[in-house]
This record gives sequence, structure tokens and C-alpha cells, in this order.
Amino acid sequence: MGKKRIVKTEAAPESESRPEGVAKEVGKKRVESGVLYVRSTYNNTVLTLTDKKGNIVASASSGSLGFKGAKKGTPFAAAKVGETLGAKAQTLGVKEVGVVVKGVGLGRESGIRGFISKGVSITSIKDATPVPHNGPKPKKPRRI
Repeated sequence: MGKKRIVKTEAAPESESRPEGVAKEVGKKRVESGVLYVRSTYNNTVLTLTDKKGNIVASASSGSLGFKGAKKGTPFAAAKVGETLGAKAQTLGVKEVGVVVKGVGLGRESGIRGFISKGVSITSIKDATPVPHNGPKPKKPRRI
């Protein structure tokens, strides 16, 4: 088959055809404040960062970081998730967040602590864990 030949053609540089003041690429969206949603179950921890309107800006989970099986639900994995999402938030320019925690897992607090460690301040923490009002109907008593 042999080597493939690459033919180079001379083209006009892009900077000359573009008017001044126009950026080459559109930068990422800048977010000053937002809401951090922490969903912590026994099996996994998911952190989602949204802007004030509720549009998702960034998210991370312990499964996406490479933790598998029972290790996904540990506080250590949740802290790592918080740190990675905190780093993403820094690049977006987030200064302050309100936190909404949902679930009963072990990573509730450690996920928030990992997020704080990157220098983002927290304005409020709200617990939105669903609580059953009455539950399922109990079994009928046995008749012997």
C-alpha cells in the first residue's frame, strides 16, 4: 500500500478574514451564583450544579469518577465528587451556591465539604429528602 502523501495547500490565515474584536471561540457560560443539588443514596452520590433558573451547568457522580460497586456510596467517593465539581465551578466563575440535599446516603455531608474545599461559599442548606406520609397498607393478621 505504501505511505500516504499529504498535500499542503496555502490558504489565507483566518485572522485576516475575521473582523477585529470577534473571538475565535465562544467562551463557557459565566455563572456567579447557583444551586448545588446533592442526591445521596446508599449506592451512589450525584452532585449537580445549576444556575438560578435551574439549567444544569455541571454535574459529577462517584460512578463517573471510576468508583465501582459498594465503593460508590462511601463518604470518600462523595468527597472526591465534590472536589471535582468544585474545580468545574471555579472555571465557570461560581462564587456562591445554595445547597439542596436529597437522600439518606453516607455522602451527604462529605460531598458538600469537598465542594467547599475549592473556595465556593454556601448561602443556605436545605434538606429535601422525601418522607412517606403513611406508607403501604399493613398485612392482614393470620387466621388460624
